[in-house]
Amino acid sequence: MRTTFDFSPLFRTGIGFDRVFAALDSATRVQPVDNWPPYDIVKQGEDGYRIVMAVAGFDRDELTLSDRPNLLVVSGAKRGEAPEGTYLHKGIAEREFERRFELADHVKVAHASLANGLLTIELQREVPEALKPRRIEIRSDEPRDTRQIARQIESVKVA
Repeated sequence: MRTTFDFSPLFRTGIGFDRVFAALDSATRVQPVDNWPPYDIVKQGEDGYRIVMAVAGFDRDELTLSDRPNLLVVSGAKRGEAPEGTYLHKGIAEREFERRFELADHVKVAHASLANGLLTIELQREVPEALKPRRIEIRSDEPRDTRQIARQIESVKVA
C-alpha cells in the first residue's frame, strides 16, 4: 500500500510553494509515535500560541530550546548523577528527549519559562508591516489644476 503522495504535477503550475509541498510531504511520512514528554498546544487569540510541556525532573540548565527558521526544537538531557540508593520503583522518566515543532511563517518564540515541572513556551505571530494589508488611495483622472480651480470657485461663491 502506498502511503506517500506525488506532488510533482503541482510543481508545473505552482511557483514558490516549495515549502508547502515539503511540509505536506513530511506530514505524510509515518513517524514513530513518541508521547514523551507530554505537551499541550493552546491557541491564545488570533496571533498567540502557547506550548506547555511536562518536564518533571529537569532543571533549566538541562533543557535546550533552539529557534530555527520555521522550526522550534526542544530537547532535554540529564547532566547529574543518579542519587545514591536502589530504586524499588522508578516511575519518573528522566531520559533524553528531542521534540520538534514546525512553525508557520512569522511565528517567533516570545519567551519561555519553567515552573513546577512545566516548561511554558509563548509563541507570537508577527507579520511584518510590508506584508500587512494597506489602504491605497484612489486618485482622480482630472488634472490637478482643474480641481484647484473648482475649489477656488467654490470658495468665492461661499464668500
